[in-house]
Amino acid sequence: MDRFDRFFELSARGSTVGQEVRGGLTTFMAMAYIILLNPIILGGAVDVTGAKLSIPQLTASTIIAAAVSTILMGLVGNAPFGVAAGLGLNAVVAYQAAPFMTWAQAMGLVVLEGLVIVVLAVSGVRRLIMNSIPLALKHAISVGIGMFITLIGLVDAGFVARGTGTPVQLGRTGHLTGWPVALFCFGLLLVIVLFVRKTRGAILIGIVVTAVLAIVVNSVARIDPASWGVVVPRMPEAVVALPDAGLIGQVDLFGGFARAGAVTATVVLFTLVLSGFFDAMGTIIGVSDEAGMVDAEGRVPRLGAILTVDGVAGAIGGFSSASANTVFVESAAGVGEGARTGLAALVTGGMFVLTLFFTPLATVVPAAAAAPALVLVGALMMTQARNVPWEDLTLAIPAFLTIVMMPFTYSITNGVGAGVISYTAIQAATGRARRLPWLLWVVTLVFAAYFAIEGIRALLG
Repeated sequence: MDRFDRFFELSARGSTVGQEVRGGLTTFMAMAYIILLNPIILGGAVDVTGAKLSIPQLTASTIIAAAVSTILMGLVGNAPFGVAAGLGLNAVVAYQAAPFMTWAQAMGLVVLEGLVIVVLAVSGVRRLIMNSIPLALKHAISVGIGMFITLIGLVDAGFVARGTGTPVQLGRTGHLTGWPVALFCFGLLLVIVLFVRKTRGAILIGIVVTAVLAIVVNSVARIDPASWGVVVPRMPEAVVALPDAGLIGQVDLFGGFARAGAVTATVVLFTLVLSGFFDAMGTIIGVSDEAGMVDAEGRVPRLGAILTVDGVAGAIGGFSSASANTVFVESAAGVGEGARTGLAALVTGGMFVLTLFFTPLATVVPAAAAAPALVLVGALMMTQARNVPWEDLTLAIPAFLTIVMMPFTYSITNGVGAGVISYTAIQAATGRARRLPWLLWVVTLVFAAYFAIEGIRALLG
């Protein structure tokens, strides 16, 4: 037991086996939606030949890639991060890559994206980039992610929706209506009450109770299935289902460059690398900060190993035809439940392994049950705002832009980019350009290219 404790640093990080198990289960339940959503996104698109990917095969690939990647994160990175197909990254594959190349060629670009990130991690460049970000912006990233996952939870639950005369509004009609929204409100109040009363397993209890109640309500009330979102809470017809892993290994590494042309393939690869790089960076910083894993300078322990695993996970996702894997921001839900080490990731990965054979059970937890956890954890991550020096406008303005751009553009990468560019510009304008690390200038230029990518694509023809 002592060796087990030392390996995962349980005592050193102030954690226990119980905390890690609860945290790992909570992270899995908060991110399990990807098992259904990733196949829907990828399966809804066609490649240049008109071919579509099989939903059952995509489901198996998504689970296998997530299980392997998350277990690696636990064993090698010793961090409480769940890893699976990244939202946004899968959309790039489906709607930017596939229309110009075959699915195998598109997944080949994903493998290359992961390998590029591995090289950046192993060489130490990725760690240097993360450490070049000023501490104030690192705290701002935590706050921004908190707002971002809160918005995800509110939108997924139907509490916030696109408005008719406004960008967003309360509910789908301007009012709160329907059983799913009512259950979300119940679940949110339940998890808040349990959490403030310091009930062990508060978030996990809230998810389970609300999910069970949703199944009961859905069985006795006539509810439009679409109002539940991706997952409809009903008891599955079968419990056990054998996986179809037919998409594993269906990749063509360099065929996309020949099929779509060097410019198009390079733009897609650049977008994948940058989005995967900085989405994961923001999540790792934000969730680690919330977990109390960072030192006084905002540095994360075992960062090199964590970043390397993240890159390997990206390649695993491509090799599995599940799109690029990345660290999931929903890992914050597990951290809120007490997860601090890689043991939680092993639990999360183990749940993915079990789900591979019990896939129907993944359909029973609707957004209305999982979303309250995201809102509560968002509130907890907002507390990092106290560490931003708001009296210093040279730091406060970049921090503000970092925070608001994440939820307002639905992208962690956009928030980090806005903060970095504005910070560099302000420092240069106030005569402090020479104080900036040269690597931060490089990152600023990369982000400028990222924001101008469509213009660059047009110029290059």
